[in-house]
Parts: sequence; structure tokens; C-alpha cells
Amino acid sequence: MERNRWWPVIGCGLVVFMATLDTSIVAVALPAVERDFGARTAATQWAVLGYLIPLVALSLPAGRWLDRGGPRAALVLATGGFTLSSLAAGLAPHLAVLVAARVVQGAFAAVLFALIPLVSMRAVRPELAGRASALVMTLGPLGAVSGPALGGPIVQSWGWPWIFYINVPAGLLVIAIALASLDRDALGRPDRTFAGEALLLGAAATALLLALSLAAGRGPGWLLVAVAAVPALAGWWRTRASGPVRDLMRVPPAAGPVAAIMLNALVISLVEFLAPFYLQRVLHLSPTATSATVLAMPAAMVAAGPVGGLLGDRWGTARTAAAGTAVTALGVLLLVPVGSGLHASGLAWRLAIAGAGTGLFAGPGFAMLMAHAPPRLHGTAGAAQSLARQLGFALGPASATLAWAASGYAMTGMRTAFAVAAAAGLAALVALAAPRLAGRLRRGGHADAVRDHEPVRSP
Repeated sequence: MERNRWWPVIGCGLVVFMATLDTSIVAVALPAVERDFGARTAATQWAVLGYLIPLVALSLPAGRWLDRGGPRAALVLATGGFTLSSLAAGLAPHLAVLVAARVVQGAFAAVLFALIPLVSMRAVRPELAGRASALVMTLGPLGAVSGPALGGPIVQSWGWPWIFYINVPAGLLVIAIALASLDRDALGRPDRTFAGEALLLGAAATALLLALSLAAGRGPGWLLVAVAAVPALAGWWRTRASGPVRDLMRVPPAAGPVAAIMLNALVISLVEFLAPFYLQRVLHLSPTATSATVLAMPAAMVAAGPVGGLLGDRWGTARTAAAGTAVTALGVLLLVPVGSGLHASGLAWRLAIAGAGTGLFAGPGFAMLMAHAPPRLHGTAGAAQSLARQLGFALGPASATLAWAASGYAMTGMRTAFAVAAAAGLAALVALAAPRLAGRLRRGGHADAVRDHEPVRSP
């Protein structure tokens, strides 16, 4: 029997944490970047968008490419590129170089996110898939919500370049793990459709992310910019390159977890974005007390992640993922009626419930997706869940800002935003349950039909 190899799983967890952290930590450093480079705020925002656009644009092409390649060579290449571009970002002498480095960093991150599922799921035997998935996939949301908490002290103590320099030792460690623990293989070149597919998806990603960014800062009317994404997406959908994605989405037990992953990311990013505003503007807490309170969510996420993996292996991934989604929805529902009389501790335990639910869901939800995806589409499945998560992380803060701004930034707007998160959490539960319910109905209907057509036997 093939032995379990946990070092590649640990390496995957580390790299997914660092790559996800870089989607949120840079936002904390933008004021310092703006000051050092003498740039305008609108220009510095491209340090964020420059990472997100290639990350969204290249996720699906990278997954399709990795369906035909070797994981060891791809992991070394992508981690090396991510590490070098991180170093270049930290050494950038002016904003244009920083944005260019972030674009390259986002491109390699797209390959990493598509690749991590292949490596982590193949490193252990199937009966341990839930625990391996929990170790890796809990760290993705954790990286997203830890950005503000980690970025502030790093920028204040060492300066903004260090938010990129910390990727270097982590990247070198992951490369060493890959070279030592994975079998030697080769990676072919992308096919001729790779560039065209990336161009179409990149155009759609640019329109969507610009719409969300502008709407959050200037009003909901800017959401109309997202209409420009429709022709690009329609064109991509009609290409042969979209075939693997269409094949994957035709498998309901695989499509459900993809939708749930996106909705879960929307929920936790919305809450993580809005909670500090509530603590400082409504409860008048200091930044230090705010950080300590908000950390309840990632702390609970980390604590619940291994539990989710263990339950997924023993109780079933579908049941555990649904239970985690329900717990997250409950935690956010408890945030809807918050008011000015709530203490920080009251918010902290609600955030902890939401974080614990996400920890329970992350690993089993991912393992459920990979178990139902055909083996030939494992790279595509990994890319699809990565793309879904990144879209959720982008939609969460934008949804919170729009709901809050519609009320003139009043308390009612905060409650509305938390209600939006709760609705998304319940929708994630429906997305997970719908394929199973439909399957039971089909089986029940088939059984009834068989009974209806059985001949009546004489006694």
C-alpha cells in the first residue's frame, strides 16, 4: 500500500496561506506605498488589482494545463516564480515596477492555486483525504482574514517591503519540500488556446474587479462597468477551452461545492471587512482592541479545521461540509441584530462561531469536490474552486460597502450587510444540499416507476 506523504501537504498549506495572504495584506500597506512613492490613491490601488486580475484570468487555463502535466515540476516552477516576484515587489524603486511585479506574482499564484489540490490529494491515501484537505484549505481563508491583522504590525515595525520579503523563506522551504518528497516528472508547454483563453478571462476579470472597486468607492452606479465582462465571458464560453469547465459543472455533486466555496468566501470576507468598522465607529474601540476581537474568527477557524478534516473522513465529507456551512450561517445570523449596546466580547463569540463553521467546511467541502470530479479534470476542479474563492473574496467587501453606503453609513446599513452575508451562508447550504436532494428524488422516482410497472403476481 502506498505510504502517506505529509510533507507535501504541509508545503501546500504553507504556499496557499502565503498566496492568499497576498490578496489582502497589501491593502494595509497602500497608505505607506502612496507616501513613499508620492503616488495618488487611485494609482496605488493597482498594486491590489494587478495581483487579482491575473489570478482570476489564469486560474482556469492553468488548471486545464495542469491536467496534462506533472505536479513536482509545476510546483517548483510556480513557487520559484512567486518567490522571485515577491522579492522584486519588495525591491521596487517606484510604483510601476511594484505593479508589474504584482502582475507576475498573481500569474504564478494562479498556477499555485490550481496545483495545490493535485499535490495534496495525491500525497495521502483516500481515507485521509479529509484531513489533508482540511490542513490545506483551512489556511486559504485564514490567509485572507489574517491580512489586516498581520499587515499592520509588519508595515509599522519593518516597512511595507517586508510584506513581500516574508514570502521568500516560505517559498524556498516549499521548493525544498517539493524536490525532496515528490517524484521527478516533467511539465509540458501550454497549448495554443492558453493565451486566447487567458486574454478573454483577463478582460472579464478586469471589468468585474474595476466595477467592484469603483462601486465601493464612488457608488453603486459604477457596477454597470461589469457589463463589459459579458461579451468576453460569452466568447470564452463558446471556445473549446471552456469544455473541461462545462464538463465539470455538469456533475451536480461537484458544482455544488464550487458554489458553496464562493459563497463561503463572500461571507467571511464581508464580515472580516465590516467588523473593524463596527468595533471602532460604533463601540469606539482602539485599533489594538479591534484587532484582538477580530482575531476570534481566524482563531476559531484554525481550531475547527482539523476537527472538520477528522469528521469528514469518519462521518462523511458531504455531511461535515453541510454542518460547517450551517454553523457559519448561524454565526452571521447572530450578527444581524447587533447594535450600539453590544460589548466586544459579544461580537467576538459570534465571529468565533462563523470562523468555526468555515473551519469545519473548508477541508470537507474541497474533498467533496475532488471526490466527484473525474480524475482527468482534477486540475480544472482545483482551478475552479480557486477562482470561486477569489471571486467570493472580491464580492464580500464590495457587497458590504454597497449595503452600508445605501443607508448613509448608518447602523441599519451594517445590519443589512450582515443580513446579506447570512443569506449567502444559507445559499451555500442550499448549494451543497441540492444535488443530494435531486439525486434522492431521481432515485425515488425511478423506484416508484419500477413498482408501478411490476407485474402483479398471483398468490
